[in-house]
Amino acid sequence: MRLFVLFLFAVTSLAVLPSCQEQRITFEGPHHVRFTDTVASYRESYPRVVVLRVHNVGPQLAQPITISYLVSGTAREGIDYNIVGTRGTVTIPANQSFGEIQLRLRNNANDRLESQQVVLTMVGATPDNLRVGFGKNNNIGRKLTLTILDDCILGGYYIGTRRQNATTITVPDVRITSTDCNEFTVSNWNIGLANLFNFQAEKPTIRFIDKKDNTIEIPEQSNSMFNSSIIFSGDGAWNPQNGHLSLNIRLRAPLRNPTRDTVIFLPTLTYIPERN
Repeated sequence: MRLFVLFLFAVTSLAVLPSCQEQRITFEGPHHVRFTDTVASYRESYPRVVVLRVHNVGPQLAQPITISYLVSGTAREGIDYNIVGTRGTVTIPANQSFGEIQLRLRNNANDRLESQQVVLTMVGATPDNLRVGFGKNNNIGRKLTLTILDDCILGGYYIGTRRQNATTITVPDVRITSTDCNEFTVSNWNIGLANLFNFQAEKPTIRFIDKKDNTIEIPEQSNSMFNSSIIFSGDGAWNPQNGHLSLNIRLRAPLRNPTRDTVIFLPTLTYIPERN
């Protein structure tokens, strides 16, 4: 009898618990403007416009929103970067939620891998009923720090080219990177060679060493994207006047006779910097 009474009490208690309902959280203000991101970083060799976005946290307005901002930081305007358009103000067009601040980075690579920062701080907005930033002291989203990462002289984005009969084959966005400005890695180096040599790879890499006298050494190396028995090596040059890189690559592969190899000299590959 006692167990039955306890069972009834438990069922009754469950019956009076509130049922689970979907809880929706609706932002009710205050409406404000802010930087969409608060940090960003790019290498100084980045060849395209850097876009930094601001947005209106609230309903779209039928009139433009003008935001004023200050520029500070260790990066030097006119030396490390340029602001495209009107400096110090950015507009969110009418009936839209986003505006853009655009910068162009200036590649003054000198083989010193340091970094500089551009700090943008919002200071006002019109219409006046919009706040700048959010949270305690309106600090959230009010400031954006862009870090400009130094790059090596030979680092950056290139257009790869190769002559094939009377035509020139080109591949954009070839990336050349280094962590010490001595040894470099070239991405997607085999410009138009995949079909010619039946390479089953889309974006293989190859390493080279900057000998600091405008010449390049390609040490013997293999690549996991190719047959492991294929060895690459070669040399090349860097033209300091126009920044062009040229690679002369040799491919060594064993013949069926295990004591002999065959060497294939690939067409000269030239890489032209993508300019800002």
